[in-house]
Amino acid sequence: MTQTYNVAVVGATGLVGEAILELLEERDFPVGDLFPLASAESAGKPVYFKGRSFKVGVLADFDFAQVQIALFSAGSDVAAEYAPRAVEAGCVVIDNSACFRNEPEVPLVVPEVNPERVHEHCGIIANPNCSTIQMLVALAPIYRSVGIRRINVSTYQAVSGAGRKAVEELARQTALLLNARDIDNQLFAKQMAFNVLPQIDSMDDSGYSGEELKMVWETRKILEDDEIGVTPTCVRVPVFFGHSEAVHIETRDQISALEVRELLEQSPGIEVIDEPEGGGWATAVTEAAGKDAVFVSRIREDITCDNGINLWIVSDNVRKGAALNAVQIAELLVRNGV
Repeated sequence: MTQTYNVAVVGATGLVGEAILELLEERDFPVGDLFPLASAESAGKPVYFKGRSFKVGVLADFDFAQVQIALFSAGSDVAAEYAPRAVEAGCVVIDNSACFRNEPEVPLVVPEVNPERVHEHCGIIANPNCSTIQMLVALAPIYRSVGIRRINVSTYQAVSGAGRKAVEELARQTALLLNARDIDNQLFAKQMAFNVLPQIDSMDDSGYSGEELKMVWETRKILEDDEIGVTPTCVRVPVFFGHSEAVHIETRDQISALEVRELLEQSPGIEVIDEPEGGGWATAVTEAAGKDAVFVSRIREDITCDNGINLWIVSDNVRKGAALNAVQIAELLVRNGV
């Protein structure tokens, strides 16, 4: 008989929480008892798993001694308060927020990149930022082969990265504008529909945003390379699901575009769509949304740099960039009996 594990999903009514439940079912994760949890405002709402309806419980009232694994997707404030309680009760926490990512003793894990770090946890394992995840799934095979000296990345990030209310705001603004009606901005600093916003998170004195700085230090922590240069520009675009990235790298040793393509085609979690014809590339909407893979296109040599390679990388930010990465981490734990 297959061993099962009791699982709590914290933030079960959010976009990521819903995706986690879907993936646990799709991937036949060995769930014994399931405990969907959220704030008191969401308590009692139904969620569905394997043909059954579950009422969402109140996080504040939950005894984590009932579960072996807790998947958190409820923000840093919630994680800071409740993740330590879960660990104290004997539970392993996989957290999607930024709360613990920079803690030295907390592994920051992308299963395709550094799966061995999972088993070094002290009760908490952190999921990286969604933009970092898809970039490093694509770049790690190149890094392992020839090294990377520098990464210059521009992201084009879907509004779902800011949660359900952001998705609703884009939909509302789009409908209003198409009907020649005025809009207001509730979540975004400026109009989101039919626009591009070159800031995600607050800026610091350097002029970089919090989202950009996450990509810098998360990349260094995951690759265990403090010398790698990372210069990001993170942009919000009027797309519902799926982040896109234009990535320019300078490798330590020379590698051709053909060699990169062959390397990525053999790497787990990656699908290469790169044909020299109209539409021979992946987009967030037509390929990535709702899919598990990281898609790589436009692989070419940088004509300004001897060791330069350019890539276009897209992935579903809610699915692979959050939920799937967390479930894959849970799968790694299960293989070793948690």
